[in-house]
Amino acid sequence: MPVKNRFAELHDTITEWRRDIHAHPELLFDTHRTSALVEEKLRAFGCDEVVTGIGRTGVVGVIRGRKDGSGKVVGLRADMDALPIHEATGAEYASKTPGVMHACGHDGHTAMLLGAAQYLAETRNFDGTAVVIFQPAEEGGGGGREMCEDGLMARFGIQEVYGMHNWPGLPKGRFAIRPGAFFAATAKIEIEITGQGGHAAKPHETVDPTVIASHLVTALQTIASRNADPTGQIVVSVTSFETSSTAFNVIPGKVLLKGTVRTLDPAMSDLAEARITALAKGIAGGFGATVEVTYERQYPVMANHPDQTDFVADVARAVAGACDDAPLVMGGEDFAFMLEERPGAYILLGNGDTAAVHSAGYDFDDGIVPTGCSWWAEVVERRMPI
Repeated sequence: MPVKNRFAELHDTITEWRRDIHAHPELLFDTHRTSALVEEKLRAFGCDEVVTGIGRTGVVGVIRGRKDGSGKVVGLRADMDALPIHEATGAEYASKTPGVMHACGHDGHTAMLLGAAQYLAETRNFDGTAVVIFQPAEEGGGGGREMCEDGLMARFGIQEVYGMHNWPGLPKGRFAIRPGAFFAATAKIEIEITGQGGHAAKPHETVDPTVIASHLVTALQTIASRNADPTGQIVVSVTSFETSSTAFNVIPGKVLLKGTVRTLDPAMSDLAEARITALAKGIAGGFGATVEVTYERQYPVMANHPDQTDFVADVARAVAGACDDAPLVMGGEDFAFMLEERPGAYILLGNGDTAAVHSAGYDFDDGIVPTGCSWWAEVVERRMPI
């Protein structure tokens, strides 16, 4: 079963939706315009039920098949939020909001699931219920967790749930997936070092937190290279170094470091937390400074369920002719919360040779729209056949 003809017909329309969402990106839970657009479309498609406000600004649409003898309920999830990045694509539909852009393709995910929802509402060629889930705040806000905490699964009777992400570097329109652990658990670190500021010409009268923080940044790299088992997976990255002074002739009193930890094993996350704390306290104390460490665990490991992985891989092969084995990904994905509540799987769809996600030059390739929509629709029709 190749790409469905209906999506070739809807391709231009879905592309228009995608580019409109792209031009008006919104962060975290502030997806008010996008959520309203999704709600409007779902109601226009004739969904049997449209519910807003799940997980603050999430939107859910319920589409009942022509039959309901199976009693099955399948959830399909797309994310809606953008990133705090200034766009540099030069596209005519580029972001109209300075400093915010759809740099991860959530505009494409939302548009493709809307396209699938229109088709499913038109045809209803399945025995059961499809629930389309539009989630805010995937990019660090835990919107998936909040939708689950709002009773998403129980309220709509969802028995299985499926997600998709575009993937630069994977050939355009090609799928890839793996069973079990797939995306890493994430944690946020903040380390505030307090010394004694003063005149830059009199460093001996200060306790310089800039020097201390510099030693610590280097030392933190030894967690992966000297503390963790080399066969494990761990990433410790310091991503921000902020001093309390920006003057050229002032030694600051404080430095704030920020960063992230990525792991695929809870024991490795425990190790990271313990070593980060010990190194920070040891190095700061050795120089005469004080330190405060915050280690905040955010997303758990996203793990695909084996049976559901096999099923959607078969769907991918039916739609695109092939489905590759995906590598482990050290990025985080809060679809993990949904997969902790219900069996399901998450698949990658190739975006071709484009800029990487989370970069200012990234853009979703509209050419993959019919393939992605067909996969969504086929998941429903094959999981709940008439």
